[in-house]
Amino acid sequence: MDQLNGLAAFVRTADLGSFVAAGRVLGLSASAVGKAVTTLERQLGVRLFQRSTRSIRLTEEGRLFHERCRRVLDDLEDAQASLAEAVATPRGRLRLSVPLVSYHLLLPVLPAFIRLYPEVELDLDFNDRIVDLIEEGVDVAIRSGNLPDSRLMSRALRPLQMLLCASPAYLAEHGVPKTPQDLCGHLGIRFRFPNSGKIQNWPLTLPAGAPELVVRTSMVCNNMEALRGATLSGLGIGCMPDFLARSPLAEGTLSTVLGDHIDGPGQFHLLWPSNRHLSPKVRVLVDFLTEALFADSCDSPATTTNAHRSVGAAG
Repeated sequence: MDQLNGLAAFVRTADLGSFVAAGRVLGLSASAVGKAVTTLERQLGVRLFQRSTRSIRLTEEGRLFHERCRRVLDDLEDAQASLAEAVATPRGRLRLSVPLVSYHLLLPVLPAFIRLYPEVELDLDFNDRIVDLIEEGVDVAIRSGNLPDSRLMSRALRPLQMLLCASPAYLAEHGVPKTPQDLCGHLGIRFRFPNSGKIQNWPLTLPAGAPELVVRTSMVCNNMEALRGATLSGLGIGCMPDFLARSPLAEGTLSTVLGDHIDGPGQFHLLWPSNRHLSPKVRVLVDFLTEALFADSCDSPATTTNAHRSVGAAG
């Protein structure tokens, strides 16, 4: 502890340029600060300051040592602040930005969070546009896909599997596709990304050299709920995330097609700004959602209950 006190006395003196000024900050006399620095120099075997009757200045060794000690004390202060925040009661408004469709994941688990942390006010923004968390003051976001922003911290949540689905009535009228090439005779309900305006590619694995699929589009929309509704109405084959299709698959109002030709899953991530101090409300939400929304597998036909119908797989 004496050595730590000596480091604090040295750093404050170097920062402020005098023992008197450092003493005011540390609550010590100028002579006590000077003695602490002298003891530190003796322990190190190096002179840190050149002293005169009018001023003190760092030696070259003192300058190098000051740079390192400043970082050490900053880290110590950061650790103390983090510990104080960790034991504080999470409270206040917390802004959460999530994709529109993710309310199917969030709403079942949020009541438990609110019961655990009643002093946290959740402000949920369901929006598919790209949000700059730092510029717009968002505390936490859920996103899928690439995570290029190095200013953000991230934690993996559940895998995300896209599925091709159709209603039994549609399949009875148009037939069940056995291979991806069979889709050329079918109607597609396509999703348009709100941010880019691009049409979502269906997650199909095609053999090398296979011709490009041309599926006649019956409808395009930029909302997954509308896409699911159109698919349930028998307007065509739609591509949607596994958790959105879960209930209709279990009820038999939708069936999956070409399950053996679907690409592997993507990933949901939890994102938050990489501030030095993570506030208690953000920390508890990150920990809670990581536990509540983490899963080792998707709700794909291969891993869900028998009530989920999968038709048209090759073979």
